[in-house]
Amino acid sequence: MLDLPKTELDEIIQAEKKQVALEYHNEAWADGISEGIESEILAETALSTAMTELVRLHGETHALDVLESLRRQVEFGVFRQNPTLQ
Repeated sequence: MLDLPKTELDEIIQAEKKQVALEYHNEAWADGISEGIESEILAETALSTAMTELVRLHGETHALDVLESLRRQVEFGVFRQNPTLQ
């Protein structure tokens, strides 16, 4: 077995969980599209569900911080198909 420091092991576990979560989301998204649900509706409901959960878990201030971080990422082009540096 690997002999990694606890924090490094925790980071690896978190990265693996995020990858699996992304795969679940991609599968659900594809299922929604195949059922005729528009991408915009899928996106809005995904964001709404995520924000509801963030507020429940961490409160409104944290959720607003996440929204601000996402806003900055949009401004910097992080979510563009072909991101460019600004």
